[in-house]
Amino acid sequence: MSQYFLIESKSPFESTEVIHDYQLASDLAKSGHEVTLFLVENGVLATRSTIIPPELANLNLVKVLADRFSLEERGIEYSEVTSGIEVSTISSVTDAMGQGQKTLWL
Repeated sequence: MSQYFLIESKSPFESTEVIHDYQLASDLAKSGHEVTLFLVENGVLATRSTIIPPELANLNLVKVLADRFSLEERGIEYSEVTSGIEVSTISSVTDAMGQGQKTLWL
């Protein structure tokens, strides 16, 4: 079993490619891999509980993190973030790399 750390910086509202990236995360997890999806920059726009895309909401086997700085820069309160999505920092990326996780910027 491999560990994957996927970084998504685009919003699903600006690029249809993002839905495919969510599917990649889901497929890897369903194949038995440990998967973390880190949402950064405009990627955090999909975290609001009132507008979360179903493809992101259904990533049950994937650990989803949202970058704290990106949320703050976009005026998204932590209380608006969908439950199950953890607010984290950019240090999550360096931690994953240091642990030998396969890190991919989507």
